[in-house]
Amino acid sequence: MKKYVLLVCMSVALTGWVLAQEDSAAAADAKKLESDSNKLRDQTDMQIYQMALRYNDVSVAKAKLYELMVRNPRNIRYANLLAGIYFEMEQYASSAIVALDVLERDSKNIESLEIAAYSLEQLGALERALPHFESLHLLSGDLFSLYKSSYLQYSLKKYDEAMNSVNMLIKEKKAAEQNLTFPTEGNDSQEVSMLAAALNLKGLIYKEQGSNTEAKSAFEEALSHNPDFEMAKKNISSL
Repeated sequence: MKKYVLLVCMSVALTGWVLAQEDSAAAADAKKLESDSNKLRDQTDMQIYQMALRYNDVSVAKAKLYELMVRNPRNIRYANLLAGIYFEMEQYASSAIVALDVLERDSKNIESLEIAAYSLEQLGALERALPHFESLHLLSGDLFSLYKSSYLQYSLKKYDEAMNSVNMLIKEKKAAEQNLTFPTEGNDSQEVSMLAAALNLKGLIYKEQGSNTEAKSAFEEALSHNPDFEMAKKNISSL
C-alpha cells in the first residue's frame, strides 16, 4: 500500500513537473515569437522612415520614429534621430527637449549633447547651453565647442572663465589650422583661423574689463594671423 501511494505521489509530481516545463516552453516560444514580430516591425518601420526622408515626408518619418521609440524604450538611437529631425526643421524647443531626455539616460551621448547645446543657444537659453558645450569639448576635444564655450562665457559676463577658455584655445596648435566664418559688411562673410578668432575674443574680454591696452594688443595679434579680419579691425577702431 505504501509503495502504491509513493508511486502515485511520484506520478503526480512528475506530471506537475512536465506540465510546468511545457508551460515554460510555451511562454518562451510566445516570447520569441513576439520578439521576432517586433524585429520585423522595427525593420519595416526603419525602411518606411528612410523612404519618408528620401521623399521629404518628414511627418511620416517622425511618426515612425515615435513608434520605434515606444516599441524600444531602451534604445536611444531613435530619440537621437528624432532630435536631429527637429533641429534640421529649426524646431529648437522640440529638439532640445528630446536631446535633454536622452542626456538624462546617457549624459555622455555626444550627438544629444551637440543638439541640446545648439538648440538651447538658438532659444536664447545661454546659461543652459553653456554646460553642454563645455561637456562636448571635454568628451570630444572639439575646438569649436571650446570656442563656443568661451564666447558664451563672455556673453554671460563670466570673464575669468572666458579668459581661461580662450587661453586654452590659443595654446592648441590645431587652432591655427581650423577656420571660422564671420560676417562682413554688405551681408558677406569671411573665413578666419580659429586662433585669430580666439585672440579677437580675448581682446573683447579685456575691453569689457576696461583693459584697453591689453585689448588692443590682442586685436593686433589677431590681425597678425589674419590681416583682413574685419571684425578685429572694427574692434581696434572702437577703442
